[in-house]
Amino acid sequence: METPAAIIPVVLCGGSGTRLWPLSREGYPKQFLRLLSNRSLLQDTLLRVQAIPGISAPMLVSNHAHRFMVAEQVREMGVENGSLILESHGRNTAPAAAVAALRATANGQDPILLLLPSDQLIRDTDAFVLAVGNGVPAAQAGAIVTFGVIPTEPATGYGYIKSGLPNGASVFDVDRFVEKPSHELASQYLAEGDYFWNSGMFLFRASAYLAELEKFAPEILTLAKEAVDQGHQDQDFFRLHSESLARCPSNSIDYAVMEHTRLARMVPMSAEWSDVGSWDAVWKVGEKTEEGNVAVGDVLLHDAKNCLIHSSHRLVAVAGLDNVMVVETPDAVLVVHREKTQDVKVLVDLVRKTGRSEATEHRKVYRPWGAYDSVDDGERYQVKRITVKPGAKLSQQMHHHRAEHWIVVKGTARVTCGHETFLLSENQSSYIPLGTVHRLENPGKLPLELIEVQSGSYLGEDDIVRFEDTYGRK
Repeated sequence: METPAAIIPVVLCGGSGTRLWPLSREGYPKQFLRLLSNRSLLQDTLLRVQAIPGISAPMLVSNHAHRFMVAEQVREMGVENGSLILESHGRNTAPAAAVAALRATANGQDPILLLLPSDQLIRDTDAFVLAVGNGVPAAQAGAIVTFGVIPTEPATGYGYIKSGLPNGASVFDVDRFVEKPSHELASQYLAEGDYFWNSGMFLFRASAYLAELEKFAPEILTLAKEAVDQGHQDQDFFRLHSESLARCPSNSIDYAVMEHTRLARMVPMSAEWSDVGSWDAVWKVGEKTEEGNVAVGDVLLHDAKNCLIHSSHRLVAVAGLDNVMVVETPDAVLVVHREKTQDVKVLVDLVRKTGRSEATEHRKVYRPWGAYDSVDDGERYQVKRITVKPGAKLSQQMHHHRAEHWIVVKGTARVTCGHETFLLSENQSSYIPLGTVHRLENPGKLPLELIEVQSGSYLGEDDIVRFEDTYGRK
């Protein structure tokens, strides 16, 4: 009997998730959000795969801009020996799967890869594990397996898979893939019973996927190989070659391979799955009151029905609304009818066209050393609340256009200002003159919190000249 191949989970951490704006933004997309529990969707994905018997350490593919957030969330879950591949350009799932498969076969092995989005919700882990187990024999034999979610409603926000003839226990051939349908067509699919929601999850031998990619999308494979061969290790990350990736076509596995290959198979799955791709989807999976409301944060409701109210910063009071989504963040508020939540993407495009930062960044911005929150600003000044993780330090830097005043409110700071290095305790402060080389560190075992007051003619984040940085930033 053939020895079962190892299964390596490949978690795709790219994507901007703008349909969950203003909570999800390009700088902090939905896979990092703690939407429904104290874990993020990415962390739930990592926890879920650990339930698969004999599973290997995960491989994660991420945009380089999010590398430290991914690494931190992986560390919080206690996941060891995982590897993180960095993309300079997002190129959809087909190239991402290709670089993962190439890296997985570099040592002469041919593992089975379980390709998973990092931003989906699956409540029934046992059903997920069962579906993966059902797909392993087919993947072991060379098939490219996808998972079709048994539909519970005529959803129009998902693509569909039409199943073909049975091809093994709990495995079917794929008849065809269908784009997102109208409500009438989705109702017809639900009634026919052989259509399934396209989950975007796959199971295949690395070599099988690469062989099919070479047949149907050879340019993707060529440039993926080039991106891997010319890539390099950077601390705990493997950076793909940027120029090769930039030239690689952007395409999904469905379009590049699955719609053409004869090796496509589908395993049905009923695991309380959702791609959480809109605020309406969040409302559907949220814990509801008798009136059908989902309330998160500091919320007061009166005479409201079937609403989602999400407060992250202040009291939100709602009265007399029905089927309305209200999402509050420190710098933006979204109000949209539940039937129009797909239009949030249009709103984000409008925000982006005005040049506003709310399209891409939160007021609180995460950095590898911690985070800063811009609490106030005006002409020639800006106030930030800075949090530095234990043992972390900012880059050695200077500014051409601003001076800074630091006041420690919690913890201990080690400050380098010019040729001096000294410690500051709570309620102590330091002044950093314009043009002075400086550095901030947290030498303690607890988070350091301080208030930074900037003053000067220009206060943009690009007024930073770095001389040395622990995290390899230029």
